[in-house]
Amino acid sequence: MTAPASAPATAAKSELNSAEATLFAELTTRLAELGRNFYGRGWLLGTSGNFSAVVRRKPLRLAVTQSGVDKGMLVPHHILQVDENGTVVDGSGEPSVETALHLAIVRLRGAAAVLHTHSVWNTLLSEVHAAKGGISIEGYEMLKGLEGVRTHEHREWLPIIENSQDMAALAGVMEETLARFPRAHGLLLRGHGLYTWGSDLAEAKRHVEILEFLLEVVGRMRNSVER
Repeated sequence: MTAPASAPATAAKSELNSAEATLFAELTTRLAELGRNFYGRGWLLGTSGNFSAVVRRKPLRLAVTQSGVDKGMLVPHHILQVDENGTVVDGSGEPSVETALHLAIVRLRGAAAVLHTHSVWNTLLSEVHAAKGGISIEGYEMLKGLEGVRTHEHREWLPIIENSQDMAALAGVMEETLARFPRAHGLLLRGHGLYTWGSDLAEAKRHVEILEFLLEVVGRMRNSVER
C-alpha cells in the first residue's frame, strides 16, 4: 500500500502556517511600537490614526490596528488579522473602520504597509488646499527621502479628497485618485489626515516622517509669509 499523497502537502501547509504566525506576531509588535512612537511625536493623538501591514498576498491577509484604541497605549494584542474583505481571521475586537481604505491601497499600489496619521499640519493644510485638489511640494532636499526621488527639484503632488463616513464610497474615490496620480507617495483626506505607504514597514515609516516634515515646513512658510 502506498503512503497517502497528502502527507507532504499537509507538512508544507503546517510550515507555511507557522511562518505566517511568526510574521504576524512580528508585525503586531512593530506596528504597536510605531503607534506609540508616532503618538509621542503628536501625529496621532488619542484614538486617531490606523496602521496595516501585509501578512500574505494570496489570499490576502492584513495585520491592522483595532478600532478605538488610544495609540499611545497600543500593544500587540490591539493588532488584528483580516482577510481581503476586512473580516477578522485572527485576534478579537473590531478592525479599524478604515480597513477598506488600507485594502484599496494595498491592491492598487502593491504596498506592503499603509500608515495613516492625524497631525495638526496635515489636517490644517488639507483644508487650506482643498479647493486646489491637492498640495504641490518642491525644492526641498527632504523630498529625496521618498522612494524613487533623486533630486530636490522633484515636484510631489499630494492629492486631497473629500472625507466621508461611507467607507465603501470613500475607498472607491481613493482608488480613482490613486489611478489618476500613479506617482504620488501619499494623499490627504480633507479635515482628516495623511495616508502613505511603502514596499515594507520601514519605507512606509520613512514616508510618514518625510511627508509630515514637508507639510509642517509648507504650513510654517505660509504662516510666515502672511504675517
